[in-house]
Amino acid sequence: MFIIGYMASGKTTFGRALAHRMGREFIDLDFYIEQRFRKTIAEIFSEKGEEEFRRMETAMLRETGEFDNVVISCGGGTPCFNNNMEYMLSRSDVVWLDATVDRIVERLVINSSRRPLIKGKSPEEIRLTVEKGLSDRIGFYSKANIRFSGEHLEDKRQIATAIDRFLDLYHDIK
Repeated sequence: MFIIGYMASGKTTFGRALAHRMGREFIDLDFYIEQRFRKTIAEIFSEKGEEEFRRMETAMLRETGEFDNVVISCGGGTPCFNNNMEYMLSRSDVVWLDATVDRIVERLVINSSRRPLIKGKSPEEIRLTVEKGLSDRIGFYSKANIRFSGEHLEDKRQIATAIDRFLDLYHDIK
């Protein structure tokens, strides 16, 4: 299963909790890439450029996508390049973890120093970045075969409730 969505939509939080409940291994694709190449995503972007990063990301997506019984949390841009969305849909279910611009901005303002794309930006600049980014990517995200809200993942209780709701939905459609 693949989890996609914009940055700060809750993909890692949700994916990790979901994998635990389903008894599957959890893979955060960005972390997997960083471990494999011994560089941060920011360093890879800086040293090799976006095109080379996207090539590496695609290769690692296809590698992890062949594993059995995994939940893979993808980077926000993963579905938007190199036919990655089509690949994911051919391998497993793809869950678009959707969150409002307000929720994403709220999370990014709290954790802005960890994200190179928004580091040093004001809340207003972050909002503009998110609005444009979502607009550019929504056509890819909307191809997912499952859409689920990432709005309420702020504490353990909310996460547990969201996982219960998702598993109920998932079992109903399977």
